[in-house]
Amino acid sequence: MTRYWIRLAVSIGVIFALLWWTDAAKVSEHLMSLHLGWIGISLLAVTGATLSMALRWQLTARALQIQFDYSFALREYYIAQLTNSVLPGGVTGDVARAFRTRHQADLRLAAQSVLAERLLGQVAIICVLFIGFSAALMFPLGIKVTVLSWTVVLTLGCGLIAVVALSRFNTAVGRFVSFLLKQQSQTEFLLLGVVSSFCLIFGFYTSARAVGAEIPIESLVTVIPLILCAMIIPLSIGGWGWREGAAAALFPIIGLTSSEGLASSITYGAVVLVATLPAVFVVLWPRITGSHLSKGKASSP
Repeated sequence: MTRYWIRLAVSIGVIFALLWWTDAAKVSEHLMSLHLGWIGISLLAVTGATLSMALRWQLTARALQIQFDYSFALREYYIAQLTNSVLPGGVTGDVARAFRTRHQADLRLAAQSVLAERLLGQVAIICVLFIGFSAALMFPLGIKVTVLSWTVVLTLGCGLIAVVALSRFNTAVGRFVSFLLKQQSQTEFLLLGVVSSFCLIFGFYTSARAVGAEIPIESLVTVIPLILCAMIIPLSIGGWGWREGAAAALFPIIGLTSSEGLASSITYGAVVLVATLPAVFVVLWPRITGSHLSKGKASSP
């Protein structure tokens, strides 16, 4: 419980510090002028990401000899997303997802399927980031910060080399990494990675448009993925705070203001949270139908 309050305090504290550092009045002005059409598109994009990620989990589990249908995968994914959005660390929902999947397999394999799917999703975003900044170095259009581009490319390049080297070891970790690389190389996983990454990135882009910030197209494969990667930092609630900090710091690179970055990120965070709300219906539906069935039985002669 103490960890929850610490992470909540960090998220709130960082956002308040950003409001003070940027311009709270301008951020508020952007948020008050929300364009509902763009918000609707952003919700659809984030929902599309959820649909593709649930399918990726089903296929990942199948590769580990765990069988369940897509409706189960989607239901559990929605519940996990909502839990991750309101509880610290961003993994509590995934732990619960693995625990509930133990009926289809032992807990170890269930946990591996969840972990593998989450890592495959992060790998997909990181690949977009690597390709985007590599292209920015070769064709410097809107991204003119060479030091940042080289830092990202070299860091991710070294990480890729380390991952490939690790997969060569005949250890539990090495075999798991090898499994991830094998899955990522398959066509269906490549396509799902492209779809989920595009949906998440486009969701942020449309959230920015909703507050009046017109992000350059080249930023879709550079700045936005970098902002989304900030959500990986575990010391927060649902990525709040770090994502906003990254947006406020990186938006000036693409010719926008820190206030626009903060407003865009807050809007995106709200969209992501709203997009998880179907989980509430998923949880309550058995109780609602059960209640109706009970009343029907009680009233029957």
